Amino acid sequence: MCLSIRGRMELLPDVWRQDYWLPPGVTWEDMEQLADCDRPRPRDLLLALPLALGFVALRYLFERFFAPPMGRCLGVRNRPQMTAAPSPKLESFYTQQSRQPSQSEIVSLMSLCGKTQRQIETWFRLRRNQDRPCHTKKFGEAAWRFFFYLIAFLAGLACLIDRPWFWDRGECWRHYPLQPMERAHYWYYMLELGFYCSLLLRVSVDIKRKDFKEQVIHHFATIFLLSFSYCANYIRIGTLVMLLHDSSDILLESAKMFNYGTGWRKTCDTLFIVFALVFLVTRLVVFPSKIIHTTLVLSMEVFEPFVGYYFFNILLIVLQALHIFWAYLILRMAYKFLFLGKLDKDERSDEESESEEDEEDKGGEEEKDKGGDYCWEKSKDTINSKLSMLTNSCVLNNLTNHRASVANRMRKAQ
Repeated sequence: MCLSIRGRMELLPDVWRQDYWLPPGVTWEDMEQLADCDRPRPRDLLLALPLALGFVALRYLFERFFAPPMGRCLGVRNRPQMTAAPSPKLESFYTQQSRQPSQSEIVSLMSLCGKTQRQIETWFRLRRNQDRPCHTKKFGEAAWRFFFYLIAFLAGLACLIDRPWFWDRGECWRHYPLQPMERAHYWYYMLELGFYCSLLLRVSVDIKRKDFKEQVIHHFATIFLLSFSYCANYIRIGTLVMLLHDSSDILLESAKMFNYGTGWRKTCDTLFIVFALVFLVTRLVVFPSKIIHTTLVLSMEVFEPFVGYYFFNILLIVLQALHIFWAYLILRMAYKFLFLGKLDKDERSDEESESEEDEEDKGGEEEKDKGGDYCWEKSKDTINSKLSMLTNSCVLNNLTNHRASVANRMRKAQ
């Protein structure tokens, strides 16, 4: 048994090299001075998988039994949708090739199905509307994240507010890496790690949003950041990073919840303004000036750089790049709200990946559906205007030719 374990370790001789994970001058034997219950161990991360599965099951129960009555209390209603008429050929094209056919593809579908261009376009528009998530589903996802972030933030604040590194960032590196780990911080780490793993497990069935790729990158970066910081005993600075992120996510998810309800527009707008301020301050000011500055500069006063130092800071910089991207979207929304007087949609993470038809397109379809009279009147006005322009052009040409002929006759007479 010992030989087999030793053989496996020889296959990966460089993974746990102490100069990768520990500062210069510190060895794994030094870490053994801490009791097993007081130091992080890589095998502890295996607990994140059952926790993630537990979060998935708990989320299903929450969205199935608790979110719908909450949504009804806030006035969440699904929009009535018209279903597309059954058409096996169009359905096959929709599911296997494209949800938005090009003009050439529409022409081929017209000959294949015996329908007009307008009927083909209308069918695809209705079919896309059927696949769009309803408001109750959106509300359930937002409510689930809201309650987790709220509980996680309050629990994290309770276990950190009386710790010295919460007020003095230099305490994050005192006696590093020989820092004992408290059980409250252990569970804080495991629950956050399990939650983000559950989001990654559900990413294929959740609503695909405008920033879908950025969200996936964010989940992977967060999981790697939590896992590595735990193994390298970056527990103190890691807890501050999690607490900082949860503070603004609470406001975002609460604004979404009220946005899906009816009669809560002012509440939604107020929460969005508060969220935007908190997000911009915590992610663009506090995070780089306090957290990243602490890991890049203050840590150098205690130990020399090593591989883990660079890797940890690279992950933090990736998160900061995502913060800048989301801040750009939030500032766009704030501009629309302050200068245009309306807040249309959540451009950060509540926009479906498929482009929706705008209101003008919907209005045009409604006008077409009213009947042929309107179309005929509109076409008649267009024809009349063109005839008027043509007539005026002809009259002007005749006058010009007449004047030219008179001038020629006068010159000949002279």
